[in-house]
Amino acid sequence: MIDLLVAGAGPAGAATAIRAAMAGLSVVVVEPRPAPIDKACGEGIAHSAVEYLSRLGVAPAGRPFFGIRYLDANHVVDARFRSGPGLGVRRTTLQRALLDRLAELDVPVVRGRVEAITQTAHSVTAAGFTARYLAASDGLHSPIRRQLGLGESTGRRRRAGDLGFFSSHDAGQPRRGLRRHYVVRPWSELVEVYWSSLGEAYVTPVADDLVGVAVLTSARGSFDSHLEAFPALRRRLAGAPEASAVLGAGPLRQRVRGRVAGRVLLVGDAAGYVDALTGEGIAVALRTSAELVRCVQADRPAEYDAAWRRVSWECRFLTGSLLWARNSSLLAPRIVPAAARLPGVFGAVVNQLA
Repeated sequence: MIDLLVAGAGPAGAATAIRAAMAGLSVVVVEPRPAPIDKACGEGIAHSAVEYLSRLGVAPAGRPFFGIRYLDANHVVDARFRSGPGLGVRRTTLQRALLDRLAELDVPVVRGRVEAITQTAHSVTAAGFTARYLAASDGLHSPIRRQLGLGESTGRRRRAGDLGFFSSHDAGQPRRGLRRHYVVRPWSELVEVYWSSLGEAYVTPVADDLVGVAVLTSARGSFDSHLEAFPALRRRLAGAPEASAVLGAGPLRQRVRGRVAGRVLLVGDAAGYVDALTGEGIAVALRTSAELVRCVQADRPAEYDAAWRRVSWECRFLTGSLLWARNSSLLAPRIVPAAARLPGVFGAVVNQLA
């Protein structure tokens, strides 16, 4: 019997497996998708997450960025990082680096899918393996979470310490993300976030001749139609060849009533998600994966849910608060002007997240 079976080889699952292997646990990863796995995301990794990956022995190639820039039709405001640069990394590049590290540690990555799960007081069996624990990192719309009844209906009241702090966070239509890459030399050393009434467009430099553009919105439409809402960005991209097909993800908001069911623990997007507004998904996944491994080592799975909330609460609070303002017709058009009037506050928030 192995110590830990990991369902999903994305960043959260791979980091969990690497951390567990480095701690001396026996691990197997089960992943249904062919490598390298791609996903619609902003592809910016915070400085803290870059350092954590380094401690895991993972150093993906990418392009550093040194802060965040907010722009609307009339305002521009920059916040530069004080602790060190983040890293723009193609998701496929990050995936290859994680898989290479798993191979160095002799962690098997098996092509397959976790379907039916059975548990005893001492083990969990799935995908033909029996393990002491199962880490479910099977994504935003986790089938494992659904199978175990850990998802939460939209009408259920939440605890203040869980995924929401204000009931009005749920206002508005579900938000989704679309992403495409363009062959163009990055024109800024910052991640740019363009704001409009439609939503936000993120521009992340991921190589010396490549930028990723991700649009977050609750509006229906194509990637190209959404770009019409960001004329300054559209002018920047005029004539730039498209380097990838459009990928989509969503609905982004995923509420979870718990992250532990017996010997199964949820991690990454499967453990719940607020929104991609602050770009902290990978950083939170890395921090919480460390807590999962600690609880498995100690044979105390019941402690994981509280640990997950403890290490992710600040990001969830800041993201949820910004999303609440974004969903307010009164506050939404004032977000970037307020950041421009109070650059010190904007910079403090950005650096707290980074």
